[in-house]
Amino acid sequence: MLISDPLLTILCASTAAVALAPLSAVAGFGGGILLLPVFAALFGVRTAIPVLTLTQLGTGAGRIWLNRSRLEWPLIAWFALGGIPGAALGGVLFAHAPLATLQRLLGAFLICVVVRRHIRPHPRAPRLPVFAGVGAVAGLGSTLLESIGPLTAPFLLAYGLTRGAYIGTEAAAGLTLNLTKIAVYDAGDILTPRVLLFGAALTPAILTGVWAGKKIVGCIGDRTFVAIVEAGLVVAGIVFIWNA
Repeated sequence: MLISDPLLTILCASTAAVALAPLSAVAGFGGGILLLPVFAALFGVRTAIPVLTLTQLGTGAGRIWLNRSRLEWPLIAWFALGGIPGAALGGVLFAHAPLATLQRLLGAFLICVVVRRHIRPHPRAPRLPVFAGVGAVAGLGSTLLESIGPLTAPFLLAYGLTRGAYIGTEAAAGLTLNLTKIAVYDAGDILTPRVLLFGAALTPAILTGVWAGKKIVGCIGDRTFVAIVEAGLVVAGIVFIWNA
């Protein structure tokens, strides 16, 4: 399905980004999972992954700015402590990782997390140092699977974050990982002029979707927000298992 016309390719990718970015802004994740197959069809896998990482820089920056007053900075710092080396290691191992097996395990894990939350609706809130380990796993997983939201969502919810605090904190944590991956991609000569062009061209569409998602979040309550995130976890789990 690769399109030879760059302008038509950007138009198709921008349309998909505008449509799916609000989902990411509302649930804190989802856009990357759904955009990856779209971008892969339009650009090819080798170009799609770094392009998606570049567009997620714009998504993350927009979500951080819109929720800047509710960021949990101590949590973000602990997350980055483990996440940055995890993302760097993932970038090195990407070409040799058994992606299908990892995707199936992650999909089953996400579904089990939601089931467990309903069996035990009031889990103990994790302590801040736990997020260093969460960051390490998310950093490795984000490079291999191009998404951290499903990996971090159960812990952020258990910590008690909802709506703006959840979205902004998750975005700030993700931004540290994406910056690390960009550095790894640059060292590996993956950031070609074509990748940079597509990433820059798609950023306005991503930010438009993030702005729309912020408006939606302001109209829903905490219980509805948690329900949306849990539904997103189940869908993400099914997608990971199905596509493995």
